[in-house]
Amino acid sequence: MAARRAERLVNLVICLLSTRQFLSAERIRDAVPGYEAADGSSGTDEAFKRMFERDKAELRDLGIPLETGHNSYLDNEDGYRITRRNYELPPIEFDPAEAAAVGLAARLWQSATLGEPARAALIKLRAAGTDVHASDTPGAVPYLDASDPSLPALLEAARLSRAVRFEYTKAGMGTAQTRTLEPWGVLSWRRRWYVAGFDRDRGEARSFRLSRISGKVEFVGKPGGFERPEKVDLRELIAGRGPEDTRVARVWVDGSGAGQLRRIADSEIDRELTISFTDIHMLARLVAAAGASARVLEPKDLVDAVVERLTLAAGTPS
Repeated sequence: MAARRAERLVNLVICLLSTRQFLSAERIRDAVPGYEAADGSSGTDEAFKRMFERDKAELRDLGIPLETGHNSYLDNEDGYRITRRNYELPPIEFDPAEAAAVGLAARLWQSATLGEPARAALIKLRAAGTDVHASDTPGAVPYLDASDPSLPALLEAARLSRAVRFEYTKAGMGTAQTRTLEPWGVLSWRRRWYVAGFDRDRGEARSFRLSRISGKVEFVGKPGGFERPEKVDLRELIAGRGPEDTRVARVWVDGSGAGQLRRIADSEIDRELTISFTDIHMLARLVAAAGASARVLEPKDLVDAVVERLTLAAGTPS
């Protein structure tokens, strides 16, 4: 929809909501910005009538309850209005447990990717009079990193039952492989995000760690391209992955930019963090995101991974 037409439709809805009487087409023409003013010519009048008919049809297609009627039996011309009670949504009501759940869910999204939509949703709920307990039970919500670039696309793909294709680097392998997946769902397991589904390349159910996905996630086919099995336990599928060796990193931090690293650290002594990790790519991303506020002391391969990320971000050859 063109921007000018969308603006005109919004103005038309506001106009018809602001009155209890039925407004004639001519009164609407004079009141709503976007309609050409009458100049006495038949051509201008015909153009307005065609435009107004299209706009009425558009509003009805959008589900807006546009009413047609007369203010009195003396009126011989149709008038239009939108009754507010038919247009507005009913009040959103949560019981205490549901309100607490919404608040806790919003506190999980601490990344820039999903944090802003969560905050906007809370603002709208509070504006509607819903009491959302977003700050209760401090410390009860675990830290949940949602900075994986592929997370929004995979969530959308799982919701729409749409296959995806991405480049994936398996643990212990230096080169990425192309994988095509029918995503059944996305799950956070032990502070890491995974997507699970049917791997078309392998012909079986598989799970993939998001931090090992490189590049852009591409959609394959149309929404509704597959059906998720009715009885599938994503957590069991992800938890059943092979065991991974836990390693320890030493990271020196300074300033406020290392907040995420401090939250996942096992300990901190004299600004030196000890962090247990199994995914070098995830930890390298967090260190690189901290900028000058963090520096890896060991291990060396983590140092190299951070340098590689910063080099790529700067657009300079390594």
